[in-house]
Amino acid sequence: MAVPQQPTPETAPDVAAGAVAPSDTPPAAGYGAEAPASTYVSRETPTREEDDPPLAMEAMRAVQILNPSGEVTMPRPERTRVMCVANQKGGVGKTTTTVNLAVALALHGNRVLVVDLDPQGNASTGLNVPHHTGVPDVYDCLIDSVPLEEVAQAVEGIPNLWCVPATIDLAGAEIELVSVVARESRLARAIAAYPGHFDYVFIDCPPSLGLLTVNALVAAQEVLIPIQCEYYALEGLNQLIQNINLVRQHLNPKLEVSTILLTMYDRRTRLADAVEQDVRNHFGDKVLEAVIPRNVRVSEAPSYGQSVMTYDPGSRGATSYFEAAQEIAERGVKEPVSRNA
Repeated sequence: MAVPQQPTPETAPDVAAGAVAPSDTPPAAGYGAEAPASTYVSRETPTREEDDPPLAMEAMRAVQILNPSGEVTMPRPERTRVMCVANQKGGVGKTTTTVNLAVALALHGNRVLVVDLDPQGNASTGLNVPHHTGVPDVYDCLIDSVPLEEVAQAVEGIPNLWCVPATIDLAGAEIELVSVVARESRLARAIAAYPGHFDYVFIDCPPSLGLLTVNALVAAQEVLIPIQCEYYALEGLNQLIQNINLVRQHLNPKLEVSTILLTMYDRRTRLADAVEQDVRNHFGDKVLEAVIPRNVRVSEAPSYGQSVMTYDPGSRGATSYFEAAQEIAERGVKEPVSRNA
């Protein structure tokens, strides 16, 4: 699939005016010239300009995100939304996005399952779920057809959140699946056979386009693509979109790219604004208004076995992921997604 030539940041038309139709085709990478400063509008989650002291504002955000009373809830979809978080480029925030969106939704009344499909097991680490050798994991489901409910573990401290961990054994699954019958749909059958009901199933994919990622695409109804606001992040999108289209044509006609999330946004650079502008021109309403900034708290949280939502709920990173989760939840109610199971 050829990538159409796109306008540069200097000449890109206003998306709000409807001049450019949304497209599943990734934007062309190329930012040779800088546009006038007036054409760049940062969409990073803004800091509230109020008379309250900063500590008071942070405390209010923390209470809103942690929701200790449990009274505030995000909209629950009518049917299960199975979302595959995919991008074959590493380091764009797939695992961080999966973990924090799942925690945010679970803290606000949704039943959420996270399937860690990356042999590195980072999502399991971020949720503080044991994933050392010998722990029943998603490998057992894919290779030995172990029921998913026997592998899923409740996440400590987060009600309504479960995780299917990944151990290093999963690294050999790519080779072992080659000779397995219906190898592309092993995960889909495991999720469909789960006896309980979830509002969301997030599948954290490895940074590749191998059989594990194909299993995730076949099992999902929606694809969430995190895109780092950097030049290289756009280069591999063409191949990813092509693979998604192939899976839709031959294996899973219900699959669609429903959500684009811009991550690692650095408001100090014009490049970040240029990348954002190109992505929004191409994908239109699929791009969330919430943008995830570069935030040290987001990077620190996994070392404590936590998401940023619980590690520092008053930080900009937590606020941004909370707003992204809220936007995803609201979109799910407006456009109900059919259930796989």
